[in-house]
Parts: sequence; C-alpha cells; structure tokens
Amino acid sequence: MEPGAPPPPPPSPPTTPSPSSSAFTILGKYQLIRLLGRGSFAKVYQARSLIDGSIVAVKIIDKSKTDPAMEPRIVREVDAMRRLHDHPHVLKIHEVLASKTKIYLIVEFAAGGELFSKISRKGRMTEVVARRYFQQLVSALCFCHKNGVAHRDVKPQNLLLDHEGNLKVSDFGLSALPEQLKNGLLHTACGTPAYTAPEILFRRGYDGSKADAWSCGLILYVLLAGYLPFSDANIPEMCKKISRRDYKFPDWIPKPARFVIHRLLDPNPKNRMSLESLYQNSWFKKSLKPQPDDSLFESCPTAKSYQKLERMGSGVNAFDIISMSSGLDLTGLFETTTDNKREKIFTSNASLVAVEEKVKEVGGILGFKVEIGKNGAIGLGKGKVVLVVEVFEIVPELLMVTVKVTNGGFEFDELHWGDMKSGLQDVVLSWHNESL
Repeated sequence: MEPGAPPPPPPSPPTTPSPSSSAFTILGKYQLIRLLGRGSFAKVYQARSLIDGSIVAVKIIDKSKTDPAMEPRIVREVDAMRRLHDHPHVLKIHEVLASKTKIYLIVEFAAGGELFSKISRKGRMTEVVARRYFQQLVSALCFCHKNGVAHRDVKPQNLLLDHEGNLKVSDFGLSALPEQLKNGLLHTACGTPAYTAPEILFRRGYDGSKADAWSCGLILYVLLAGYLPFSDANIPEMCKKISRRDYKFPDWIPKPARFVIHRLLDPNPKNRMSLESLYQNSWFKKSLKPQPDDSLFESCPTAKSYQKLERMGSGVNAFDIISMSSGLDLTGLFETTTDNKREKIFTSNASLVAVEEKVKEVGGILGFKVEIGKNGAIGLGKGKVVLVVEVFEIVPELLMVTVKVTNGGFEFDELHWGDMKSGLQDVVLSWHNESL
C-alpha cells in the first residue's frame, strides 16, 4: 500500500437470508449461510450442519409454487441422485426433509461453482485441463447409464466443481428412468436446444445414452474452443447445420481430440460413438485415473433395491423405488397438493386432443355424463361419483393428467377405477401415484 493511501474497504459479508423472508435454521438441523441461486419455485442456499459442522447446499422447494406437473420431476431428481449416490463425479444427495410448506433437498456443496462460470471467465481451456474434465464427465455418465439413468440435460451450467476442482454432475430434474422407456426408447422432448441431440430436436424416439453422448461432444468442443460449434440463435438454422455437420474446428484443437468430437457429433445416433467406447481411445485414456468399478454400485443399498424392483416388472414407479431408500420416502412430501386416494396422476406422450378424446370415450363407455368446463377441465358424473380430469403440458410431447375424485371416492374405487385405468392405458406413459 502506498504511504498515505486510504485503507482498502473491508470485504463484503456473505449474503445471508433475511429473517423476514426465511428462517435461519431448517428443522433444527441446518443453519443457512448465504443464498447461492434461485429459480421459479426453489432457492438454493449454502448451509452448515448443526450436527457435525459440515457445509452443504440446501435446495428449498416452495410447495405453494409447484403444481402436479412439477411433482414427478422433483421425485425423479431425488430418485436419480439416490441411485447414483456413490459416484465421485455425481453431486451427492444427503437427505430430504419436509415441512407443511417446504421441501428441503440436502446435497453436497460444490464450492467451485459452475463449470459454465469458469468458461465464461477464462475462455477455452488447455488440452490437459479439458481432457480431465471430459474424463470425469464421461465416467459419471457411464455410471448413470449403467444404472438406468439418462441425464438428458448435460450442459456446462449443470456441471459443478468441488473445492479441489473436480467435476460434479448435477440437476437430474429432466433425467429419464427405466420406467419411462416405451419400446426400449425415450420419446420426451426436453433439454437445452444448444446441447440437445438432433434425434430429440427432430422429435424421434431416442436412446438416452446416445443423446447424452452427443451433449458430451458439444461439451468437449466448448472446453477446447471456448464457444459452441452450432449457434442456437435460430433453432431451424441450427438444426440444418447439425444435420449437415456444418461446423469448423479452430486450429488449436489437436487432431486426436477432433476425431473424438467428430464421432460424438454424428447426427445419426446409430453411428455415433458411445461413451463406453471412449475407454478404448488413446487420446481419452491419456493420464486417465482409475474409474469406479461395479463393486461400488453393488455395495449401494439403493442399487440392490432398484435391481430387486427391476425383477418385479414394470409395475413399479418412482414412489416405490424411493420408499425403499432409507430416509428418502417422498410419498408424503406433497400432501398439500396430492392425495393418493382422491387423485390419480399419469403422464402421457400422446397429443392433448388424443388424451381428452380418450378420457371422454372411456367415461361414456362407463356410463358417466361428460361435461367440459370453461377452463378446459373434463367433468365426469355418475350417481354419487364426480371426477374432474385436467391435462397439463410439462414440456413439448409430455402431458401430466390428473384424475381428481371430488365426490364418491369409495364408490369410484370399488366400481369404476379398474375399468377406467384399463380403458385409458393406450394413452398412459406411466402412473405416478398408483401401482399398476
């Protein structure tokens, strides 16, 4: 400091939650330290465990801001993270807590922030650094795929770094689980266009692992180049460039890395390189650290439960899987919005018109009087039994349908539920709070 210069201002204290807007302590277990980020229905805080002093991240979900369409996504996120809990490059979930108004997901704290922020600040990375992050990403996603989870939203914003700079895959809200497969393929259009595989953009059935492989090719390109190969400012034009493989490599990207990117960015998923095959590639294997083996997954209690459920057949849903995971029974988390006895929920990849027509058709066959409300809801009435059916679009080509029993629940379950479920099956992708 120069003589006579004023002292530097003291560092700004970390942002802490305001007592008027959020409690400092969650259920007597975690003390909130500072706000890390916020979304439309959730906030994420850094917090300290009052039990052992460890630092964690807490995702606080406001039940009043969620709707039936969001509930399966939250359940799916927790389910996926629980299945993958033991991998070193997947963000760990510690526990789930709930109050009457909030859901708290307690997860590993990634002190290094988003990989996206690092790219934005420093631009492209050296080959050695880019390869290290890429190896960690591929390791995590291979583990995901082996255990039945396709991420479907792989992008730098969802890749976090811990205090040692190791990569952590996060945000499994759009992930796909085995029970979502139809004829062995996925059909839901989701993800971020700039990182989404062409077969998803073109609305075709797709293999989730091959879709993740495409996203990895884009990630590797961005790490080495500092920018995307395809601009997403004009989606139709971007799709044309993708189908033509119309992109260029900057001169500084080495040829072995170009080969990997070129094979991953094959618009034909049948010809696209799989992530597993990268372990035979000499450029990828360079300085590769030992990867988690199968024994790690076999030792995970949740994995054993999942394998047991797989043998039980397709009648198992996300709630069943989670209820077998110690400390993560979510069946009661949504009691403010969902009553399993009076509301049945299913997803559908049929069109809105097809679902509505099927509901009216089945209702008519079962002798219900069918009426359409001003808000588009379908009312079904027969004697004491009154139902309200509402259809919500979650993302393009994925609908959430709620069948609410507003009167005569006992009579409905006893006389009509089995026939209605059977009649609707042509438009049902999966049930979310009712065993099949």
